[in-house]
Amino acid sequence: MRLLIKGGTIVNENRSFHADLLIENGRILSIFENVLCPRDAYHEVIDVTGCFVLPGVIDEHVHFREPGMSAKADIYTESRAAAAGGVTSFLDMPNTNPQTTTREALEAKYQLAAEKSVVNYGFFLGATNLNADRFTDIPRHLVPGIKLFMGSSTGNMLVDRRESLEQVFKICHDLRLPLMTHCEDTAIINRNMRAAQEQYGPDPAISLHPRIRSTEACYASTALAAELARKFDTRLHVAHVTTAQELEFAGENVSLEACVPHLVFSEADYETKGALIKCNPAVKSATDRESLRQALADGRIFTIATDHAPHQWSEKQGGASKALSGMPMVQFSLVSMLQLVNEGVLTIEQLVALMCHHPASLFHIQQRGYIREGYWADLAIVEPSRPWALTKDVILSKCGWSPLEGNSFEWKVKATLCNGSLVYREGEVESSNIGKQLYFA
Repeated sequence: MRLLIKGGTIVNENRSFHADLLIENGRILSIFENVLCPRDAYHEVIDVTGCFVLPGVIDEHVHFREPGMSAKADIYTESRAAAAGGVTSFLDMPNTNPQTTTREALEAKYQLAAEKSVVNYGFFLGATNLNADRFTDIPRHLVPGIKLFMGSSTGNMLVDRRESLEQVFKICHDLRLPLMTHCEDTAIINRNMRAAQEQYGPDPAISLHPRIRSTEACYASTALAAELARKFDTRLHVAHVTTAQELEFAGENVSLEACVPHLVFSEADYETKGALIKCNPAVKSATDRESLRQALADGRIFTIATDHAPHQWSEKQGGASKALSGMPMVQFSLVSMLQLVNEGVLTIEQLVALMCHHPASLFHIQQRGYIREGYWADLAIVEPSRPWALTKDVILSKCGWSPLEGNSFEWKVKATLCNGSLVYREGEVESSNIGKQLYFA
């Protein structure tokens, strides 16, 4: 069966243009620009006049919590939320239970996703203080890269010994594997927490979170990662940068990721959102947020992701010590960033590069992330709309809450196609669809 996507404005490779897309066997067969597709060439048509047709978003940084923490989230529920948000592929982090630090654990995750994921999936292998010599046992096409926690966060995967860090950076260079790092200096954070607890008690106010997980902690760790990347000529991707100072490290073999919470919120929002916006690294100042936004447009930020990390509502209660860090974001990341387009922060072409093209090229994801003939037909169809407020009833993540509740948006995801099949349309997810495993060159 051939499907024609008709009447939309395609946004792809720094262009916006009117064209129709002909899809066959899950792939883009033809792009009809300035010419009509013959009527006998297709069997079904979806008219998307007035809409923008984007490559499906590749969220390179999610925590879908399975295996081991499925009370918070699981691959099925969060991939449904992804589909509703125009996200057609995700890369999941290794701090699950068991941790994804062996080939066996990696293959078990792929088996889970093959049974449950509505959209396409890939999984990072995690570094520990002891496992770098095992990276060579993992077939290159199975992993987008290695995830290294250079600061303590959820999952107890901290790597802090200099010898171990150097080994990870060197082996990633030797294997030509991208290395994604979580950069926060644990010693600085622990010192700040002790000082806050001595002054304010065992659970300091949530407003102190960005001072405990401070600019200094982020900068010191990112500086170390950049130093090691230069020493070993490693392809380094720094996850969720939060400070203006870290932007100086963007360079030839160092790229930076910004995450939606740090582009949307600032520390002023702790007053109304409380621990719902607690994440690691912390949401910081409005000045930092403005610097990150500027870096989206000037190229210092290379990718936008979510760090989607759900917790149960009860786990988000408390202050800087007690409340857990992380929030669900994957369902509303695209509409949130389209709001920044409306505000003039970036263009829609830049958004597509940051959320679709660049993750595909950075991690060598085969035949995705672009609208090209022969590529898989992963598409997000979005439409400018009257302002609408996010309410609890539209949230698909298992945790059932969002820090964006009450926020107003002026775009909607009308439909999502994954491998040429409709997985979401007008509020309904086609949950029987199964995404495909991503492969990495």
